[in-house]
Amino acid sequence: MKIESFTDLIAWQKARELNKHVYIITSQKGFYTDFALRDQMRRASISIMSNIAEGFERASRREFHRFLVIAKASCAEVCSQLYIAFDVKYIGEDAFKESMEMATEVSRILGGLRKSMLRVKE
Repeated sequence: MKIESFTDLIAWQKARELNKHVYIITSQKGFYTDFALRDQMRRASISIMSNIAEGFERASRREFHRFLVIAKASCAEVCSQLYIAFDVKYIGEDAFKESMEMATEVSRILGGLRKSMLRVKE
């Protein structure tokens, strides 16, 4: 399959799933009233999707790579915030594990895509 749009990228598709998941867990009782953590976690998950899309639409592989680095860093931010949410008992162990698996998968895919951008000449 030829990639014609950022929506064709598995990284973006998985980031979209993660973003939806983040919105679901941050809408739960308790979590929802912690505006700082809730909003920061949502912004970080939005950043993952947005940077993949923006980087894809840039004019060069080098810029795409740069935006993938930013997306991967935002993914790490989500992971860190998941620990906070778990530690303060906004989410249980099952939700924490599921969320971390999703975020880790997105990070792994972004890492692979980022590396592939370095191997291909413009």
